[in-house]
Amino acid sequence: MRLSQKKAVFQNEVLTRFDLYKSLFLTLPFQRVKHTGTILPFFTNHCEQGVEAHHSPEQIIDSFFGQYEQYVKEDDRLDLLFRIVQYIERQVVLFDAVEDSAFKKVGKSDESGGMESIFTLAQTNPQLKKQVVSRLKDLSVRLVLTAHPTQFYPGPVLSIINDLIDDLKKDDIPNIHLLLQQLGKTPFINKQKPTPVDEAISLAWYLENVFYSVASGIQAKIENELEVSPDDIDHLIELGFWPGGDRDGNPNVTWESTKRVATLLRTILFRCYYRDFRIVKRRITFRGVESYMEELQELFYENSFNPVEKPVDETERILHNLTEIIRVLRENHDGLFVEIVEDLRRKVQTFGCFFTTLDIRQDSSVLRETFNWLLENYPKETGISLKDIGDSEEEKEKHIAFSEADLQEQDDAAPLVQDTLKVIRLIKDIQQSGSERAVQRFIISNCQQASDILGLMQLFLWSGWTKKGLTMDFVPLFETVDDLKHAADVMRSLYSNKTYAAHLKKRGNKQTIMLGFSDSTKDGGYLMANWSIYKAKVELTAISREYDVDLVFFDGRGGPPARGGGKTQRFYSSMGKEIENNHIQLTIQGQTISSQYGSLDSAKYQIEQLLHAGVISDLRQREGDTLTAKQKNIIDQMAAESHAKFLELRHHKLFLKYLETLSPLKELASINISSRPVKRNSDKELRLEDLRAISFVTSWSQLKQNIPGFYGVGTALQWAEDNNLWSYVKNLYETSGMFNTVIDNCMMSMTKSNFDITAYMKDDKDFGEFWTMLKEEFDRTKEYLLKLTGMKELMENYPVEKASICEREKIILPLLIIQHYAIRLLEDKQKDDKKAETYRKLIGRTIYGVVNAGRNLA
Repeated sequence: MRLSQKKAVFQNEVLTRFDLYKSLFLTLPFQRVKHTGTILPFFTNHCEQGVEAHHSPEQIIDSFFGQYEQYVKEDDRLDLLFRIVQYIERQVVLFDAVEDSAFKKVGKSDESGGMESIFTLAQTNPQLKKQVVSRLKDLSVRLVLTAHPTQFYPGPVLSIINDLIDDLKKDDIPNIHLLLQQLGKTPFINKQKPTPVDEAISLAWYLENVFYSVASGIQAKIENELEVSPDDIDHLIELGFWPGGDRDGNPNVTWESTKRVATLLRTILFRCYYRDFRIVKRRITFRGVESYMEELQELFYENSFNPVEKPVDETERILHNLTEIIRVLRENHDGLFVEIVEDLRRKVQTFGCFFTTLDIRQDSSVLRETFNWLLENYPKETGISLKDIGDSEEEKEKHIAFSEADLQEQDDAAPLVQDTLKVIRLIKDIQQSGSERAVQRFIISNCQQASDILGLMQLFLWSGWTKKGLTMDFVPLFETVDDLKHAADVMRSLYSNKTYAAHLKKRGNKQTIMLGFSDSTKDGGYLMANWSIYKAKVELTAISREYDVDLVFFDGRGGPPARGGGKTQRFYSSMGKEIENNHIQLTIQGQTISSQYGSLDSAKYQIEQLLHAGVISDLRQREGDTLTAKQKNIIDQMAAESHAKFLELRHHKLFLKYLETLSPLKELASINISSRPVKRNSDKELRLEDLRAISFVTSWSQLKQNIPGFYGVGTALQWAEDNNLWSYVKNLYETSGMFNTVIDNCMMSMTKSNFDITAYMKDDKDFGEFWTMLKEEFDRTKEYLLKLTGMKELMENYPVEKASICEREKIILPLLIIQHYAIRLLEDKQKDDKKAETYRKLIGRTIYGVVNAGRNLA
């Protein structure tokens, strides 16, 4: 379908239908809803005119209320603003549902055809089919759900969205009207801060309602189309889970919450199995299967509703019984209803007794503290003296002997030390209940040296584990630009360590390395972050191949391009020959979870796109995807120019003050969206290095400036032109999938920016010059991106996505004006605690709506 046709379909199927269904809000039988809905178009229009005229938020809102006599009192004005926010929140939900309901009709402007295109080619080309099957045997895609605080839709709202999608597909107006009434009554906001278990329950909604059926559905489709056995492509689609296991910077995650989440995941899975089994039971009523059915009935029911304290892994028993039922059906009953039993068996093969692998993550500083505590309290048993190793990395590596012991934590140990030692012991129990796939990775954040990994391995061996029975993978996480630079040296030290090499061999010679994107963007800017990760992947691949290690890259990617999101599948399809790409693993964070994996259609599309990328990157690599030395040198110099420009901004005396004063950064810490603090060292004064990347990016996105997604790119491109390298850069954009995607994602980030909203700051006595500096780089970047791509406007080649972005930006403009208005007035209300709290709540409510509408904004 041509781009113009796609845009026309989007106009008819999404924008027009949204306008039609939006009118149903006016008929809702709720007090004062009709009044709010009637006044909202006038308020929106007034905001648009005010922004166009570069008026301040106070000027826009005060002049609007000046037109209405009934809004003289501050309380009346605030009441209307709250109602406008609530109304728009629900409009965003409706737009999400309308857009998702049209997903198949509209499609994606850059879609590759997904797995369907591969199936079609494979049917007429036996050799290609053989290659595809061979590739799929080696390939795996793991999606890891993380408990990041910008996944705002609670479970009940997600259920409404999915029901709305179904009814919108059928244009069932009576049911749509009922669901909008339900939506109007359903709260969006948590009254209390969620616990890690609450977050796990929230994200488990996706496991139960989306991934459970989508993963097995895709697997079945591949088996049927390519005529391949389920055993040949086992573990093709895997799931990972961080809520309850990710304790880095979150003191609320403890070994008890880890245990509760592991139990929760197992119980929810068995209830999914039990629901499916009831369907099997209604259909399989034949002789010869009675004993197998009875055993399955007991297994599924008891594990669903009467879980024991220390369950065991029942996967093999379940599979045995299902396989026997399938055998009986084929031998004696003409294979009647065999497909529903095969579907359940496929799900059990995929999810076992664990549903999703629970990752454990902790910062290296905590692991070092735990290591040192054991040395101090068990000098004889550990055989290591703190004095001997001091601060020397070389001495520490030399003294770690990987001795085995069973050292107990003590009550006087620091809480994080106790938690580390207890969770290491707990992992054994979780593996007992769901196999080692239930929890098999310990991720070390801020990993800076080989001893961070070796020391953790030794902690396991001092906690009752043995080298022979150490069924764990130790995963270094390299995040900052500096850490990425030294990652290869760290891994060389690890691969050279005989004991660690022996452990890797027992683990199938497979090493997972996590590369974090968000912190590298905050640390070095957009272009440097992308390039640092790419370079690190090339270096780490070379070293791993040298030591014959099967390397797995686990990418910590967030929702927006500034945190590694955007057109992710295009990165994986363009890695070239120098980067290992057999296993695609990435985090799914924030609003990306609901926007890309919130419905069956969109989740199926996203997973198939990643599988397609993994297949194509191996079978049909483009020559330009493996960069030449000259190309690398050019990007290296451009990244350095961009980095210097970003550091100049970061070190500006007004940088943090600007963000704290004008954005809702402070309020992000107070609204009930996450169990994790908005910054590390939360009891101390705010420093940029302690600020979490998600809060950093979210704050800029609420200002509609999206600095982490473009700043420095224009300067880098201008440098290339000034140094007669422009033709090389154009060639890079045309031939390198990686560079092309970096540029296109940057354009997406800029399309979601709107400097007109804050243009009134241009003449501000405190921040005027700083705002102008930001705007100049935005204009410079836009100018050079259009020149590089040959486009007349940003995202010209993606008209559907651009139209969606523009409509969403239009919907939330009033929220942004209200938010900036409340932030500016909050300073004047600090002495009045009650009023100040009201303005904080108003700011918090607008944050939800803006992020939900932006989908991959935070």
